[in-house]
Amino acid sequence: MKTYLYFVRHGIAPFSLELERSGGASLNDQGKSDAKRVAELLRDEGIDVIVSSSYNRARETLAPLAELLQKEIILYNELIERPIGTLNEAVSDEELLIGIEQSFIDIDYCMPEGETTRQSQERAIPIIMRLLSEYKGKKIALGTHGNIMTIILNYFDSNYGFEFWKGTSKPDIYKLEFQDNQLSHVQRLWSPA
Repeated sequence: MKTYLYFVRHGIAPFSLELERSGGASLNDQGKSDAKRVAELLRDEGIDVIVSSSYNRARETLAPLAELLQKEIILYNELIERPIGTLNEAVSDEELLIGIEQSFIDIDYCMPEGETTRQSQERAIPIIMRLLSEYKGKKIALGTHGNIMTIILNYFDSNYGFEFWKGTSKPDIYKLEFQDNQLSHVQRLWSPA
């Protein structure tokens, strides 16, 4: 029996350390507009359940779909974005990129006060397995983030790593087909405008 997870990476939202420590930023105008496109793209997919990271930007990206389908969004703190390094002080984009790349080479690597790929998998994968079990044979839309999405994919297929992450957009949609708990196919549904 096939189960489908639709990973919906959130739309554009301004980043700040302060907001990230308290639920994340909300979508900007472009992000809100893109969230409506996400809803239109997924409206006829037969989505049974909508779940999301508890961060604002992930939840808000799925809000138009939830409204359209008249479904609630079930939130999971375990699916929030992975902090590769500290959320207490700014780190340059270059340092972050180097850190993210290294974290896919060595899944036990993280920057100071960050979370490793392994630690991220240990908190997120039990939720994914639970969803695959509880909603077996169903279609689940999941509001997510670029890094944790890639980390989850990496758990099922090590070919998903830094280069895949770099190629994703905000928002983005990937349809994952599972046969029981085995990932059997991934298809990108989003076409950046």
